[in-house]
Amino acid sequence: MRKRLLTNGNIFKRTDGRWGGVVWYMDETETRKRKSFSGTTKQEVNRKITAYITEFENKVSTDEGKKLLKDSIQNWLENYKFLSVEQTTYDRAECIAKNQIYPNLGKKTVGDITASDVRNLLNDCMNKGLAYTTVKKVYVLLNEYFRTIYLEEMIPKNPMENVEMIKKANFMSAQGKENLPECETVTVFSDDEIERFKKEAYSKCANGIKKHKQASAYILILNTGMRAGEALALRNCDIDLEKRQIHIQKSVKEIYNRDGVKATGGKSAKIGKTKTATSKRTIPLNDAAIEAIKVLQKEYYFGENAPLICDENGDYTKPVNFRKRFYCILRDSGIEIKGIHSLRHTFATRLVNGIKQSDGTIKSLTPKQVADLLGHATSQITEMYYVKKDTSRLNGITDGFDM
Repeated sequence: MRKRLLTNGNIFKRTDGRWGGVVWYMDETETRKRKSFSGTTKQEVNRKITAYITEFENKVSTDEGKKLLKDSIQNWLENYKFLSVEQTTYDRAECIAKNQIYPNLGKKTVGDITASDVRNLLNDCMNKGLAYTTVKKVYVLLNEYFRTIYLEEMIPKNPMENVEMIKKANFMSAQGKENLPECETVTVFSDDEIERFKKEAYSKCANGIKKHKQASAYILILNTGMRAGEALALRNCDIDLEKRQIHIQKSVKEIYNRDGVKATGGKSAKIGKTKTATSKRTIPLNDAAIEAIKVLQKEYYFGENAPLICDENGDYTKPVNFRKRFYCILRDSGIEIKGIHSLRHTFATRLVNGIKQSDGTIKSLTPKQVADLLGHATSQITEMYYVKKDTSRLNGITDGFDM
């Protein structure tokens, strides 16, 4: 074990009128020890403590502290992070490091990085207009990296100890944006957009050929709330039309092609486990979902073990191609670009807010029921991040409650 500081020093006035100071540290045997100082003035003791701490840190500094931050983080990613997380998680971490951290701090020496440097990086990302979630990922990655090398005693102090993530309200204010509740920022399709989307999705060219491949897949997601990766992993044998249900067992994930830890260019689809344990579930099918499945099987069918949403060779569809086709339908139908996840949000919002029936009543499901359909562990996740509240239905609800 290496020696490490436990405090930055304490100064006090002694009973004899002189000044004293003490610095606590842990020695190589993990024994708590202290170094004492004395002087005629407080300033004198402070100078002695500062000089001692500087000398202490220089003695315990390692080769890691002399490396460029870019080289050190990349080494940490490849030798620590890569072995402990799924590749999709590693891909995101490496992307954050290369695009947000290296350009700003990559050429600075690890041992010279200060809390001020990190704060400046976060502020710079904020001022560039990056999303709050992206900047938070920068913070989390740096926090994990510095904590690891500090606990491994590769550096004498952790600069992240004095850095806090920017509060979301302040972050949004600095970007001139309103800090709305999460449920207010949920993106959904309006009734009109759904109709326009469906019309375009099923449109045909002049020669009678379908304009968009796999268009029914998006209608299926809209009526089941599946994640895109879950839909792409769905096999024909996971579907029971007689019982009107599908079984979610796997998920398709997009990963960078790699030779070991080194990216070789391009991406490919990987069949893996679902996002969480509760994501494995059985989803009931309504008439629209059943019709979408039949259209997809008519378009391509390569057997019960083949994916429902497959390419012309019967292989799993790449997520990047699936997204491009979705954006193409949005563009051609004149709908503002939204993520595929908006289909899932729309499904959740419709079920919780409900649909008005011919007799004037509202047919709806509880947040817990919808959470089970979406594969969420709690209904709080569903209500906060997936349902756009419809407050218009509260109009007049307090009539008769005059106080």
